[in-house]
Amino acid sequence: MEFVENSIGRLVPTEIDGRKLKPFKGAFAFKPKKRRSAFALEFAAREKLLPSIKDAIEAVGFEDGMTISFHHHLREGDYVLNMVLDIIAKMGFKDITLAASSLFNSQSEHLIKYIKEGVITAIEGGSLRGKLGAYVTTKNPLKKPVFVRSHGDRVRAIKTGEVKIDVAFIAAPTADEYGNCNGVEGKSACGPLTYSHVDAHYADNTVVITDNLVPYPATPITISQEYVDYVVKVDSIGDPAKIVSESTVITKDPVSLLIAKRAMKLIESSGLLKDGFTFQAGAGGISLAVTKYIHDYIKKENIVGNFGMGGTTKYLVKMLEDGVMRKILTVQAFDLYCIKSLKEDYRHTEISTSLYANIFSKGCAVNKLDIVVLGATEVDTKFNVNVNTHSDGLLLHPTGGHQDTAAGAKLTIITAPLKRGRIPVIVEDVTTVTTPGETVDAVVTERGIAINPRRNDLLEAAKRKKLPVKTIEELKNEAYKICGKPNPPKTTEEIIGLIEYRDGTIIDVVRQVKKNTSGIFEKII
Repeated sequence: MEFVENSIGRLVPTEIDGRKLKPFKGAFAFKPKKRRSAFALEFAAREKLLPSIKDAIEAVGFEDGMTISFHHHLREGDYVLNMVLDIIAKMGFKDITLAASSLFNSQSEHLIKYIKEGVITAIEGGSLRGKLGAYVTTKNPLKKPVFVRSHGDRVRAIKTGEVKIDVAFIAAPTADEYGNCNGVEGKSACGPLTYSHVDAHYADNTVVITDNLVPYPATPITISQEYVDYVVKVDSIGDPAKIVSESTVITKDPVSLLIAKRAMKLIESSGLLKDGFTFQAGAGGISLAVTKYIHDYIKKENIVGNFGMGGTTKYLVKMLEDGVMRKILTVQAFDLYCIKSLKEDYRHTEISTSLYANIFSKGCAVNKLDIVVLGATEVDTKFNVNVNTHSDGLLLHPTGGHQDTAAGAKLTIITAPLKRGRIPVIVEDVTTVTTPGETVDAVVTERGIAINPRRNDLLEAAKRKKLPVKTIEELKNEAYKICGKPNPPKTTEEIIGLIEYRDGTIIDVVRQVKKNTSGIFEKII
């Protein structure tokens, strides 16, 4: 296997399992050819409703070696992926490639079982979490390395044909017998179905699975009948209690609140908080606190933002309702408050993942962001960020929209504690590079704020506001003084995962871990 050094100094393969790979050359360096994968064409059946998932699998002409996909809007409450895999396995199919938009802990034991049995032999895109991540990282049981992609990169890979989906299984909280479906109605309502837009459009076959079959036409229409081959009604597609929460909660941890307050002060110093500003913050405790602080500040200053975006929570919706935000663009709903708003407020719009973050579309919404607040498992002295692995090398987390929003926003802030337990978060070199430092502007910790030397304007603004600015090296030294310098994970030469950048180039690799120190893996052996 031949390796080359990419632009951030990581050795990556140029080919793996006969598949040509492109090394990362910079966040905006790669220019694609103008090509797209063609849509599947077929004369539609007049009757699409089938009595069972087994009937749908037979109807699409399922074979060994196919690639199947699922979306993850049902999160830990999803029943559909496990349900479909049980039937595929019982029917005797093998050598399946799983191309889900993301995978969750509730699916881990099922997936491990079917990997061991040879039903699943490859995983493309999305993520690994928890037990599944520990299993794959330590045992290297798959025929090919896992491809880990951002939300935008997954869309890009499907549209270019790099990932060809044979059958897309779409869990739909509401659908009609001809395939029109949405996620805002029904007992299993999850909000948007945006992660499955590209699957429905580009898969050779699309099967909608619902527990709320309604008379034609099901409205609003998120995924149209024109992309659906078959529809199946089941008793339940998921556990509503685990799909969305009754409420999402701001952190009460004093350290996390201090980090959020400092992030807010840095945003204020940037000068970006003015009429028409745009921003995205996630659903974590620190991000929710930042959203609340922004709300309070702009209301006091009579500022009205243009739009908020991303995974949406009640805190963002309340900004819309309070008149301090004009619109919301939603890719994922994290609570019931958001789903209600998406149903009832025309200013709150569901957008496709391609519109959200596909770098090679003719314009994605992340490019219109002023501010984004993101997290990290590790940040290094070159401002590279790791969100995929822990310091022990285990592949446990998705990329999500991290790379996409970091590259698109005018101000990208990473919020993280200096350490977690006895593990430093600010390090000399991250275990795995997810997001390159060239797209990160600042790192905010409880011990100080480090600003990328590329952003001298931001550094001067922060100093004028007398914020606790330190160099990233100073923060790293403080972390090492408290925790000690961490040892790199013990790995073999075997590559179990490839971290793609959002343009399809390889930014880093994940190698098989010789010994797991987290305790996760031992619990499932």
